[in-house]
Amino acid sequence: MLIDSHCHLDFEDFAADRDAVVERARAAGLERMITISTRVKEFPNIRAIAETYPDVYCTVGTHPHNAGEEQAELSELVELARHPKCVGIGEAGLDYHYDYAPRDLAARVFRTHIAAARQTGLPLVIHARDADADIAAILEDEMAKGAFQAVLHCFTSSRQLAETGLKLGFYISFSGVLTFKKSDELRAIARDVRSDRLLVETDAPFLAPVPYRGKRNEPAFVVETAKVLAEIKGISAAALAATTRANVLRLFSKMDAGRVAAAQ
Repeated sequence: MLIDSHCHLDFEDFAADRDAVVERARAAGLERMITISTRVKEFPNIRAIAETYPDVYCTVGTHPHNAGEEQAELSELVELARHPKCVGIGEAGLDYHYDYAPRDLAARVFRTHIAAARQTGLPLVIHARDADADIAAILEDEMAKGAFQAVLHCFTSSRQLAETGLKLGFYISFSGVLTFKKSDELRAIARDVRSDRLLVETDAPFLAPVPYRGKRNEPAFVVETAKVLAEIKGISAAALAATTRANVLRLFSKMDAGRVAAAQ
């Protein structure tokens, strides 16, 4: 069964039909979904969504777009991450495409999230856009201070950043962009990523894969991305689902503990 390792079920796009979205995901064969935080101040809502659905988990963190408006303390991130269904830190990183936050401030917020991942043992969900060199430098510098786990989410960056991430022991997650007609270079990178480091995601409500491109994305559509990734890797869809599922559970290892605790 597939796991959508990155979606945003708290976004307004899903407010009217969130229950139906989750049901369609289940009907499509998804076992679990991780709804990703973009603002720490909105964590109570994200946490409530994860508590509502037994197959939905969450993270806590500040998207680089929002680094100018909130700079959570390390202690706050660590405390919020104690919730049994919070399985990761982020998403956090750098985005020089929009530059919504001052770069020095975004870098400082990014490093705080890395420290939270290191301290909690939870994986960091990294947002990287048009900032490959600075992200690589920060990741290498921080890894020298102490090990942490991470995933380069919705990967659309350079082969060099992919290689840096793999060298550091990270995972790489591919979204619907992989299915786009002009994504030949991205598909070539995906082909060469070790199978034990691959994840799939939707980043819903954004980046719906072909044949849904242009529509609101939702977790059920991760099936289409997984099909393309399976073709790229030369394996069956079932094998790809089993591989990526195992990878998600290895990386987000708190997930099963969270499921047990929530059921008690």
